[in-house]
Amino acid sequence: MRYTDFSMSKDGFVGHLAEPDCGSDRAVIIVMGGEQSLLPGIKFAERFADYDITGLAVSLFGAEGLPESPNAIPLDMFIPAIDYLRDVKKIKHLSIYGQSMGSIFAVLAAQFIGGFENLIMVSPTHVPFEGTSKDKKTMTGRSVATWKGEDIPFVSADFTKVKATGYYRQPGLPYKVTGMWLAYHSAYEDKEEIAKAMLHPENSNARILLICGDEDECWPAEYSVNKLKSHLEDIGYSRDVKTVVYPHGSHLNGLMPNREREKKLYRMIPLIGLMYKTFGHYRKENMEYFASSEQEIIEWIIYEQQQ
Repeated sequence: MRYTDFSMSKDGFVGHLAEPDCGSDRAVIIVMGGEQSLLPGIKFAERFADYDITGLAVSLFGAEGLPESPNAIPLDMFIPAIDYLRDVKKIKHLSIYGQSMGSIFAVLAAQFIGGFENLIMVSPTHVPFEGTSKDKKTMTGRSVATWKGEDIPFVSADFTKVKATGYYRQPGLPYKVTGMWLAYHSAYEDKEEIAKAMLHPENSNARILLICGDEDECWPAEYSVNKLKSHLEDIGYSRDVKTVVYPHGSHLNGLMPNREREKKLYRMIPLIGLMYKTFGHYRKENMEYFASSEQEIIEWIIYEQQQ
């Protein structure tokens, strides 16, 4: 496996590439979150490379030249990342994969820049949110994402009444959810603001795969998946669209790093249950979902290339 790192000052984006030794004409841009994530993007790039797909993990914040937090992150930086794969690596088949907050940037890159055969969103939202400061508590009044220097329309959530990482009972739900879930769920009731901020994956002209758990404890991902699916159906979107909703599925979902190489990481899985309570309660099922969602994702990417 061959590796390349990228910086804002030199390349116009921060990223980490893992490429099969024999090279590939297939690649996926991976969008997860910050540079210092507990699950580093390079580990996901390596997992795609295991399947002979070049993986390029693009960081959103927390590195030199990037915002220090999820706030006013420039979508423009995906342009040089795409150009590198197209012009330098001669990639013919390009996909983009976004997980959790990364799903926002995956669909925005596909929507504003384009050129992707496949758009994959795991534990997604259907709208961008207001940015947060480094303390993860203070809202900034700006969008989490910008395009050509302008804020992309966003929805604000009210965190004054809840603790974002605290767990609460919600009437009608059989499981506890975080304060973040409650704040975003309430924000979705503002139909006017939602209409302004709604993501438009149809502008990507890509095949679209949506994956989530039906007991996502962090935000209402299943609700977002259903909103996106209904929107695409209502407008008669002509490309393939598939939704996968896992029973008792957590927010932590989708393709994961190679289990054999990352034994230390997988030994930390029980600790994840302390952060993601659905995962902790249904650990066996959710561990199985890692494998099944990986299969869904890889087959979705390779399908188009086999036609």
